[in-house]
Amino acid sequence: MTLISAVAALVPGDVSTGTPARIAPRWLRVAEGRIVEVGDGPPPAAPEVTIDDGILAPGFLDVHCHGGGGASFSEGASAAATARAAHRAAGTTTMLASLVTDPLDELAAQLESLRPLVASGELAGVHLEGPWLSPRHRGAHDPEHLVPPEPAALERLLGTGLVRMVTLAPELDGGLDAVRRVVAAGATAAIGHTDASYERSGKALDAGATAGTHLFNAMAGLHHREPGPAAALLERPEVFVEIIADGVHVHPAMLRLAFAQHSERFVLISDAMAAAAAADGAYRLGGLDVQVRDGVARLVDAAGRPGAIAGSTLTIADAVRHAVREASVPPAQALAAATENPAAMVGLADVGRLAAGTRADLVHLDEELAVQAVMHRGTWL
Repeated sequence: MTLISAVAALVPGDVSTGTPARIAPRWLRVAEGRIVEVGDGPPPAAPEVTIDDGILAPGFLDVHCHGGGGASFSEGASAAATARAAHRAAGTTTMLASLVTDPLDELAAQLESLRPLVASGELAGVHLEGPWLSPRHRGAHDPEHLVPPEPAALERLLGTGLVRMVTLAPELDGGLDAVRRVVAAGATAAIGHTDASYERSGKALDAGATAGTHLFNAMAGLHHREPGPAAALLERPEVFVEIIADGVHVHPAMLRLAFAQHSERFVLISDAMAAAAAADGAYRLGGLDVQVRDGVARLVDAAGRPGAIAGSTLTIADAVRHAVREASVPPAQALAAATENPAAMVGLADVGRLAAGTRADLVHLDEELAVQAVMHRGTWL
Protein backbone atom coordinates (compact mmCIF):
# COMPACT_ATOMS: atom_id res chain seq x y z
CA MET A 1 0.00 0.00 0.00
CA THR A 2 1.31 3.45 -0.97
CA LEU A 3 0.28 6.75 0.60
CA ILE A 4 0.48 9.67 -1.82
CA SER A 5 0.11 13.30 -0.78
CA ALA A 6 -0.43 16.19 -3.21
CA VAL A 7 -0.57 19.87 -2.34
CA ALA A 8 -2.85 20.37 -5.36
CA ALA A 9 -5.08 17.62 -6.74
CA LEU A 10 -8.25 17.45 -8.80
CA VAL A 11 -11.23 16.93 -6.50
CA PRO A 12 -14.19 15.56 -8.50
CA GLY A 13 -17.38 17.53 -8.92
CA ASP A 14 -20.94 16.40 -8.34
CA VAL A 15 -23.37 16.91 -11.20
CA SER A 16 -26.37 16.08 -8.99
CA THR A 17 -25.65 19.05 -6.72
CA GLY A 18 -24.09 21.31 -9.32
CA THR A 19 -20.73 21.23 -7.52
CA PRO A 20 -17.88 21.77 -9.99
CA ALA A 21 -14.52 20.04 -9.84
CA ARG A 22 -11.87 21.95 -7.90
CA ILE A 23 -8.17 21.82 -7.14
CA ALA A 24 -7.23 21.38 -3.49
CA PRO A 25 -4.80 19.45 -1.23
CA ARG A 26 -5.62 15.72 -1.24
CA TRP A 27 -4.06 12.45 -0.19
CA LEU A 28 -4.80 8.92 -1.34
CA ARG A 29 -3.80 5.36 -0.63
CA VAL A 30 -3.10 2.99 -3.51
CA ALA A 31 -3.10 -0.80 -3.24
CA GLU A 32 -3.27 -3.53 -5.88
CA GLY A 33 -3.91 -1.10 -8.70
CA ARG A 34 -6.79 0.71 -7.00
CA ILE A 35 -7.31 3.84 -4.96
CA VAL A 36 -8.55 2.46 -1.65
CA GLU A 37 -8.85 5.63 0.43
CA VAL A 38 -8.84 9.40 -0.15
CA GLY A 39 -8.94 12.46 2.02
CA ASP A 40 -8.63 16.22 1.88
CA GLY A 41 -5.85 18.21 3.48
CA PRO A 42 -2.74 16.83 5.19
CA PRO A 43 -2.20 13.03 5.03
CA PRO A 44 -2.84 10.89 8.12
CA ALA A 45 0.75 9.57 8.17
CA ALA A 46 4.10 10.18 6.51
CA PRO A 47 3.50 9.68 2.75
CA GLU A 48 5.71 7.49 0.60
CA VAL A 49 5.21 9.91 -2.29
CA THR A 50 4.80 13.67 -1.93
CA ILE A 51 3.80 15.82 -4.89
CA ASP A 52 4.51 19.37 -3.80
CA ASP A 53 4.41 21.11 -7.16
CA GLY A 54 1.95 21.19 -10.03
CA ILE A 55 -1.29 19.19 -9.99
CA LEU A 56 -2.16 15.55 -9.43
CA ALA A 57 -5.05 14.48 -11.66
CA PRO A 58 -6.72 11.23 -12.64
CA GLY A 59 -5.30 9.62 -15.76
CA PHE A 60 -6.80 11.22 -18.85
CA LEU A 61 -9.52 9.59 -20.94
CA ASP A 62 -9.78 9.85 -24.72
CA VAL A 63 -13.11 8.64 -26.05
CA HIS A 64 -12.38 9.64 -29.65
CA CYS A 65 -8.98 8.64 -31.01
CA HIS A 66 -7.96 6.87 -34.22
CA GLY A 67 -4.28 6.30 -33.54
CA GLY A 68 -0.90 7.67 -32.55
CA GLY A 69 2.78 6.86 -32.47
CA GLY A 70 2.67 6.26 -36.22
CA ALA A 71 -0.05 3.57 -36.00
CA SER A 72 -3.84 3.37 -36.39
CA PHE A 73 -6.38 1.31 -34.48
CA SER A 74 -7.77 0.04 -37.79
CA GLU A 75 -4.47 -1.69 -38.66
CA GLY A 76 -4.69 -4.63 -36.27
CA ALA A 77 -3.75 -5.53 -32.71
CA SER A 78 -0.03 -4.78 -32.97
CA ALA A 79 -0.58 -1.31 -34.43
CA ALA A 80 -3.32 -0.68 -31.88
CA ALA A 81 -0.93 -1.53 -29.05
CA THR A 82 1.59 0.95 -30.47
CA ALA A 83 -1.01 3.71 -30.64
CA ARG A 84 -2.20 2.88 -27.14
CA ALA A 85 1.33 3.09 -25.71
CA ALA A 86 2.02 6.44 -27.38
CA HIS A 87 -1.00 8.07 -25.77
CA ARG A 88 -0.46 6.41 -22.40
CA ALA A 89 3.02 7.91 -22.21
CA ALA A 90 1.35 11.32 -22.64
CA GLY A 91 -1.02 10.73 -19.72
CA THR A 92 -4.01 9.10 -21.41
CA THR A 93 -4.60 5.97 -19.35
CA THR A 94 -8.07 5.07 -20.70
CA MET A 95 -9.06 5.06 -24.37
CA LEU A 96 -11.68 4.04 -26.84
CA ALA A 97 -10.35 2.95 -30.23
CA SER A 98 -12.14 4.93 -32.93
CA LEU A 99 -12.66 3.28 -36.32
CA VAL A 100 -13.41 5.27 -39.46
CA THR A 101 -15.75 4.40 -42.29
CA ASP A 102 -14.96 1.16 -44.13
CA PRO A 103 -16.98 -1.65 -45.74
CA LEU A 104 -18.98 -3.67 -43.23
CA ASP A 105 -16.83 -6.80 -43.52
CA GLU A 106 -13.66 -4.78 -42.91
CA LEU A 107 -15.15 -3.03 -39.89
CA ALA A 108 -16.20 -6.39 -38.46
CA ALA A 109 -12.65 -7.70 -38.94
CA GLN A 110 -11.14 -4.60 -37.34
CA LEU A 111 -13.43 -5.02 -34.34
CA GLU A 112 -12.33 -8.63 -33.88
CA SER A 113 -8.67 -7.64 -34.12
CA LEU A 114 -9.22 -5.30 -31.16
CA ARG A 115 -11.03 -7.90 -29.02
CA PRO A 116 -7.90 -9.01 -27.10
CA LEU A 117 -7.07 -5.42 -26.13
CA VAL A 118 -10.64 -4.80 -24.97
CA ALA A 119 -10.75 -8.08 -23.07
CA SER A 120 -7.50 -7.24 -21.27
CA GLY A 121 -8.68 -3.74 -20.40
CA GLU A 122 -6.02 -2.06 -22.51
CA LEU A 123 -8.89 -0.48 -24.42
CA ALA A 124 -12.20 0.50 -22.83
CA GLY A 125 -14.07 -0.39 -26.01
CA VAL A 126 -14.53 0.77 -29.57
CA HIS A 127 -16.07 3.90 -31.04
CA LEU A 128 -17.61 3.47 -34.49
CA GLU A 129 -17.35 6.77 -36.37
CA GLY A 130 -19.04 5.63 -39.53
CA PRO A 131 -20.25 4.29 -41.87
CA TRP A 132 -23.60 5.89 -40.99
CA LEU A 133 -22.61 9.50 -41.70
CA SER A 134 -23.78 12.33 -43.95
CA PRO A 135 -22.06 12.56 -47.35
CA ARG A 136 -22.37 16.36 -47.09
CA HIS A 137 -20.37 16.46 -43.85
CA ARG A 138 -18.19 13.42 -44.32
CA GLY A 139 -14.88 15.11 -43.42
CA ALA A 140 -12.09 12.52 -43.76
CA HIS A 141 -14.40 9.56 -44.45
CA ASP A 142 -14.46 7.68 -47.73
CA PRO A 143 -17.73 8.63 -49.49
CA GLU A 144 -17.85 5.28 -51.32
CA HIS A 145 -18.56 3.45 -48.08
CA LEU A 146 -21.07 5.80 -46.41
CA VAL A 147 -24.43 4.05 -46.07
CA PRO A 148 -27.72 4.43 -44.17
CA PRO A 149 -27.90 2.41 -40.94
CA GLU A 150 -29.55 -0.90 -41.77
CA PRO A 151 -30.75 -3.03 -38.84
CA ALA A 152 -28.73 -6.10 -39.89
CA ALA A 153 -25.48 -4.12 -40.04
CA LEU A 154 -26.17 -2.52 -36.67
CA GLU A 155 -26.88 -5.87 -35.09
CA ARG A 156 -23.75 -7.42 -36.59
CA LEU A 157 -21.38 -4.76 -35.23
CA LEU A 158 -23.16 -4.01 -31.96
CA GLY A 159 -23.52 -7.74 -31.34
CA THR A 160 -19.76 -8.10 -30.93
CA GLY A 161 -20.06 -6.60 -27.44
CA LEU A 162 -17.04 -4.38 -28.20
CA VAL A 163 -18.77 -1.16 -29.22
CA ARG A 164 -19.13 1.47 -26.50
CA MET A 165 -19.99 4.47 -28.69
CA VAL A 166 -21.43 5.12 -32.15
CA THR A 167 -21.40 8.38 -34.11
CA LEU A 168 -24.15 8.67 -36.69
CA ALA A 169 -26.17 11.17 -38.70
CA PRO A 170 -29.79 10.96 -37.50
CA GLU A 171 -31.26 12.45 -40.69
CA LEU A 172 -30.34 9.32 -42.69
CA ASP A 173 -33.05 6.78 -43.48
CA GLY A 174 -33.44 4.71 -40.33
CA GLY A 175 -31.33 7.17 -38.31
CA LEU A 176 -33.67 7.58 -35.36
CA ASP A 177 -34.25 3.84 -35.10
CA ALA A 178 -30.47 3.39 -35.21
CA VAL A 179 -30.11 5.72 -32.23
CA ARG A 180 -32.57 3.56 -30.29
CA ARG A 181 -30.74 0.37 -31.27
CA VAL A 182 -27.38 1.76 -30.17
CA VAL A 183 -28.76 2.80 -26.80
CA ALA A 184 -30.54 -0.54 -26.35
CA ALA A 185 -27.18 -2.26 -26.91
CA GLY A 186 -25.70 -0.31 -24.00
CA ALA A 187 -23.57 2.04 -26.10
CA THR A 188 -23.50 5.83 -26.25
CA ALA A 189 -25.23 7.29 -29.31
CA ALA A 190 -23.60 10.49 -30.56
CA ILE A 191 -24.80 12.93 -33.21
CA GLY A 192 -22.04 13.80 -35.68
CA HIS A 193 -20.98 14.14 -39.32
CA THR A 194 -24.52 15.31 -39.83
CA ASP A 195 -26.68 17.61 -41.91
CA ALA A 196 -29.60 17.24 -39.51
CA SER A 197 -31.80 20.21 -38.78
CA TYR A 198 -32.30 21.55 -35.28
CA GLU A 199 -35.63 19.72 -35.15
CA ARG A 200 -34.26 16.39 -36.36
CA SER A 201 -31.37 16.66 -33.93
CA GLY A 202 -33.84 17.21 -31.12
CA LYS A 203 -35.71 14.06 -32.14
CA ALA A 204 -32.45 12.10 -32.03
CA LEU A 205 -31.81 13.38 -28.51
CA ASP A 206 -35.34 12.42 -27.54
CA ALA A 207 -34.64 8.95 -28.97
CA GLY A 208 -31.69 8.52 -26.60
CA ALA A 209 -28.61 10.18 -28.11
CA THR A 210 -26.59 11.75 -25.30
CA ALA A 211 -23.51 13.17 -27.04
CA GLY A 212 -22.32 15.36 -29.87
CA THR A 213 -19.24 14.27 -31.82
CA HIS A 214 -16.60 17.02 -32.22
CA LEU A 215 -19.04 19.90 -31.80
CA PHE A 216 -19.02 22.48 -34.63
CA ASN A 217 -16.93 20.22 -36.89
CA ALA A 218 -18.55 18.10 -39.64
CA MET A 219 -22.01 19.56 -39.03
CA ALA A 220 -24.02 22.53 -40.20
CA GLY A 221 -22.88 25.70 -38.44
CA LEU A 222 -24.86 27.84 -36.03
CA HIS A 223 -27.24 30.19 -37.83
CA HIS A 224 -29.84 32.53 -36.37
CA ARG A 225 -32.65 31.17 -38.56
CA GLU A 226 -31.40 27.59 -38.94
CA PRO A 227 -29.72 26.76 -35.61
CA GLY A 228 -28.82 23.23 -36.66
CA PRO A 229 -27.44 20.38 -34.54
CA ALA A 230 -24.95 22.48 -32.55
CA ALA A 231 -27.72 24.53 -30.96
CA ALA A 232 -29.77 21.41 -30.20
CA LEU A 233 -26.77 19.82 -28.50
CA LEU A 234 -25.79 22.90 -26.51
CA GLU A 235 -29.21 23.63 -25.07
CA ARG A 236 -29.73 20.17 -23.57
CA PRO A 237 -28.17 20.02 -20.07
CA GLU A 238 -28.03 16.20 -20.12
CA VAL A 239 -26.00 16.01 -23.36
CA PHE A 240 -22.20 15.76 -23.54
CA VAL A 241 -20.36 17.73 -26.22
CA GLU A 242 -16.94 16.78 -27.58
CA ILE A 243 -14.46 19.50 -28.55
CA ILE A 244 -11.17 19.20 -30.45
CA ALA A 245 -9.10 21.87 -28.69
CA ASP A 246 -6.11 22.26 -30.99
CA GLY A 247 -6.58 25.74 -32.46
CA VAL A 248 -7.15 24.20 -35.89
CA HIS A 249 -10.60 22.63 -35.61
CA VAL A 250 -12.28 25.19 -33.35
CA HIS A 251 -11.54 28.87 -32.67
CA PRO A 252 -10.92 29.61 -28.97
CA ALA A 253 -14.01 31.85 -28.91
CA MET A 254 -16.23 28.92 -29.90
CA LEU A 255 -14.48 26.71 -27.39
CA ARG A 256 -15.29 29.28 -24.68
CA LEU A 257 -18.90 29.40 -25.88
CA ALA A 258 -19.28 25.64 -25.60
CA PHE A 259 -17.65 25.58 -22.17
CA ALA A 260 -19.79 28.42 -20.82
CA GLN A 261 -22.93 26.66 -21.97
CA HIS A 262 -21.92 23.15 -20.96
CA SER A 263 -19.16 23.19 -18.36
CA GLU A 264 -20.40 20.03 -16.61
CA ARG A 265 -20.79 18.10 -19.90
CA PHE A 266 -17.77 19.50 -21.73
CA VAL A 267 -15.48 16.73 -23.08
CA LEU A 268 -12.01 17.20 -24.56
CA ILE A 269 -11.06 14.68 -27.24
CA SER A 270 -8.03 14.27 -29.46
CA ASP A 271 -9.64 12.84 -32.64
CA ALA A 272 -5.99 11.91 -33.18
CA MET A 273 -4.78 10.00 -36.21
CA ALA A 274 -1.54 8.04 -36.50
CA ALA A 275 0.70 11.13 -36.52
CA ALA A 276 -0.10 12.03 -32.90
CA ALA A 277 3.12 11.71 -30.90
CA ALA A 278 4.89 11.04 -34.21
CA ALA A 279 6.56 12.94 -37.05
CA ASP A 280 5.04 14.90 -39.92
CA GLY A 281 4.73 13.03 -43.19
CA ALA A 282 2.43 10.82 -45.29
CA TYR A 283 -0.17 8.65 -43.54
CA ARG A 284 -3.41 6.77 -44.20
CA LEU A 285 -6.72 7.28 -42.45
CA GLY A 286 -8.96 4.38 -43.34
CA GLY A 287 -8.63 4.17 -47.12
CA LEU A 288 -7.65 7.81 -47.62
CA ASP A 289 -4.25 9.50 -48.01
CA VAL A 290 -3.29 12.11 -45.42
CA GLN A 291 -0.39 14.56 -45.32
CA VAL A 292 0.73 16.00 -41.99
CA ARG A 293 2.59 19.31 -42.10
CA ASP A 294 3.46 21.37 -39.03
CA GLY A 295 1.29 19.04 -36.99
CA VAL A 296 -1.86 19.61 -39.10
CA ALA A 297 -3.35 16.58 -40.86
CA ARG A 298 -5.22 17.04 -44.15
CA LEU A 299 -6.53 14.76 -46.85
CA VAL A 300 -4.60 14.93 -50.12
CA ASP A 301 -5.82 14.24 -53.63
CA ALA A 302 -3.97 12.32 -56.34
CA ALA A 303 -2.06 15.47 -57.25
CA GLY A 304 -0.93 15.97 -53.66
CA ARG A 305 -3.17 19.00 -53.04
CA PRO A 306 -4.37 19.44 -49.41
CA GLY A 307 -8.06 19.21 -48.59
CA ALA A 308 -10.24 18.62 -45.54
CA ILE A 309 -8.82 18.36 -42.05
CA ALA A 310 -8.19 14.67 -41.32
CA GLY A 311 -8.27 14.35 -37.56
CA SER A 312 -5.60 15.87 -35.34
CA THR A 313 -2.16 15.18 -33.94
CA LEU A 314 -3.26 16.03 -30.41
CA THR A 315 -2.88 14.21 -27.15
CA ILE A 316 -5.39 14.94 -24.38
CA ALA A 317 -2.64 16.68 -22.40
CA ASP A 318 -2.20 19.04 -25.38
CA ALA A 319 -5.93 19.69 -25.44
CA VAL A 320 -6.03 20.54 -21.73
CA ARG A 321 -3.20 23.06 -22.11
CA HIS A 322 -4.83 24.66 -25.15
CA ALA A 323 -8.20 24.98 -23.41
CA VAL A 324 -6.61 26.69 -20.41
CA ARG A 325 -4.12 28.91 -22.22
CA GLU A 326 -6.03 29.91 -25.33
CA ALA A 327 -9.68 29.73 -24.27
CA SER A 328 -9.35 30.67 -20.57
CA VAL A 329 -11.09 27.52 -19.36
CA PRO A 330 -10.37 27.18 -15.60
CA PRO A 331 -7.78 24.44 -15.00
CA ALA A 332 -10.06 22.35 -12.78
CA GLN A 333 -12.79 22.34 -15.42
CA ALA A 334 -10.37 21.60 -18.26
CA LEU A 335 -9.06 18.64 -16.28
CA ALA A 336 -12.61 17.47 -15.53
CA ALA A 337 -13.28 17.62 -19.28
CA ALA A 338 -10.38 15.21 -19.75
CA THR A 339 -11.28 12.85 -16.91
CA GLU A 340 -14.62 12.60 -15.12
CA ASN A 341 -16.77 14.05 -17.91
CA PRO A 342 -15.71 11.62 -20.67
CA ALA A 343 -15.92 8.74 -18.18
CA ALA A 344 -19.54 9.65 -17.49
CA MET A 345 -20.22 10.15 -21.20
CA VAL A 346 -19.41 6.53 -22.06
CA GLY A 347 -20.46 4.93 -18.77
CA LEU A 348 -17.10 4.14 -17.16
CA ALA A 349 -17.50 4.20 -13.38
CA ASP A 350 -14.03 3.19 -12.19
CA VAL A 351 -11.83 5.77 -13.93
CA GLY A 352 -11.64 9.54 -14.25
CA ARG A 353 -11.87 10.41 -10.55
CA LEU A 354 -9.55 10.46 -7.55
CA ALA A 355 -11.98 8.52 -5.41
CA ALA A 356 -11.97 5.32 -3.37
CA GLY A 357 -12.64 2.26 -5.50
CA THR A 358 -11.45 3.75 -8.75
CA ARG A 359 -8.45 2.53 -10.72
CA ALA A 360 -5.08 3.95 -9.65
CA ASP A 361 -4.45 5.86 -12.86
CA LEU A 362 -2.76 9.19 -12.12
CA VAL A 363 -1.06 12.03 -13.96
CA HIS A 364 1.33 14.51 -12.36
CA LEU A 365 1.30 17.83 -14.23
CA ASP A 366 3.66 20.75 -13.67
CA GLU A 367 2.53 24.36 -13.34
CA GLU A 368 2.42 24.66 -17.13
CA LEU A 369 0.19 21.55 -17.30
CA ALA A 370 2.92 19.48 -18.94
CA VAL A 371 2.95 15.79 -18.00
CA GLN A 372 5.72 14.92 -15.51
CA ALA A 373 4.76 11.38 -14.51
CA VAL A 374 2.05 8.80 -15.24
CA MET A 375 0.72 6.01 -13.01
CA HIS A 376 -1.19 3.19 -14.68
CA ARG A 377 -3.01 0.67 -12.51
CA GLY A 378 -0.85 1.50 -9.51
CA THR A 379 2.52 1.47 -11.28
CA TRP A 380 4.49 4.56 -12.26
CA LEU A 381 5.52 4.35 -15.91
